[in-house]
Amino acid sequence: MLILSIVSTIIEIVAVFINLSITVEIDKGVLVNRIIRPKYITQIVQFVDKPVIKVLTGMRRVGKSTLLTIIKDEVLKNIPDKNKIYLNFESAELFDITTAKALRAYLQPIIQKTKKKLYFFFDEIQTVAGWEKVVNSLSVDTNCDIYITGSNSTLISGDLATLLSGRYTAFEIYPFTFGEFVQVFKNKKISKEALFDKFLQIGGMPFLRYFDLDASPCFKYLNDVYNTVLVKDVLQYNNIRDVDGFNRILSYVLENIGHTFSANGIKNYFKNEKRNISIDTILNYLEYCKNAFIIKKVPRYDMAGKKILKVDEKYYVTDHGFRQAQGFSNTKDIERTLENIVFIELASRGYEVKIGKLKDREIDFIAQKNDRIFYYQVAYMLTDEKTREREFGVYKSIEDNFPKYVLSMDRVDFGRDGVIHKNIVDFLSETV
Repeated sequence: MLILSIVSTIIEIVAVFINLSITVEIDKGVLVNRIIRPKYITQIVQFVDKPVIKVLTGMRRVGKSTLLTIIKDEVLKNIPDKNKIYLNFESAELFDITTAKALRAYLQPIIQKTKKKLYFFFDEIQTVAGWEKVVNSLSVDTNCDIYITGSNSTLISGDLATLLSGRYTAFEIYPFTFGEFVQVFKNKKISKEALFDKFLQIGGMPFLRYFDLDASPCFKYLNDVYNTVLVKDVLQYNNIRDVDGFNRILSYVLENIGHTFSANGIKNYFKNEKRNISIDTILNYLEYCKNAFIIKKVPRYDMAGKKILKVDEKYYVTDHGFRQAQGFSNTKDIERTLENIVFIELASRGYEVKIGKLKDREIDFIAQKNDRIFYYQVAYMLTDEKTREREFGVYKSIEDNFPKYVLSMDRVDFGRDGVIHKNIVDFLSETV
């Protein structure tokens, strides 16, 4: 009966979440704003009380902790509080729990005195050395349901993958997409186009909602988060000593989002600046940033040879607002910034995204989910026939019947030959 009650509650909550962006509640006398993100909630609730560990990953400050507490307080509101164990390992109260042995010792009395099923919520658990063994033992020895968050992709690789061998499912959480951004600021009573101009500049980090679209505090906050992510999740985690070299490489990536480049190309660039950085070091630093979810590497796919190319990938930044905060103009580089925004949108919708190479031409994105494939070209404005021919003409050599799109800021519909043209703001506003 309890499980049926939980399922019924989940259905009710999801139905409400579809039409709700922000809930306001009183918690210990403090007004708390929670941003409800239905696309993640609806994915996660399918696995409630299933014998798999739910892993919420993603860059710091993208809202993983909020989602975790929504699951605890709302999705599982019919579960007694004493059966829900929430531990935030960034809290001062848990500073002493840094090893698997300490964590197990902390949990053992709780497990012994609590009857019925337990629900564990472990926030930023990667700070505990050997945490994988504790989670694995809980899943094996205890009647429980486990939810964890972490800000490094190594969370779901290595020992965890080996120990759990298919008994976990991962959900990557992204910054706000433009559709979510609109919902957060819908009370501002300004047009979607005006909101998009703001989004183009400041990006979608959830905490920005407190700054009322004021650029100065937004960029101050973004720089602080950027430095925190670097220090905690990259420099300290990977014991990097050449801080200046690392920062220069990451700045190079931020400046060159959407460009194809290789580690050798970066090496030559720094060689011209009289700095000698090895290819192995460059590759390691890029991998560390990818593991911390700061940047996303997108492979290039040879459509003729039907294989992934091993050189000249493209990189995008998880939140384009960091780029502007670091001194690179999203407006000046608007076409590549729009590419970045569309890529993150597609990834957040659950698509596997590749770049298509077709002889000497390129398709910006091939997005695939299960057996469904979509093609996307991204442009700023289709100002003349030459530009339109370039963007639409690339599809002439593709003979399949999957949907093909050109996305731009134009309001005039230039669709032709079965290729769909959409305004980018409208595309990003779609409910999926």
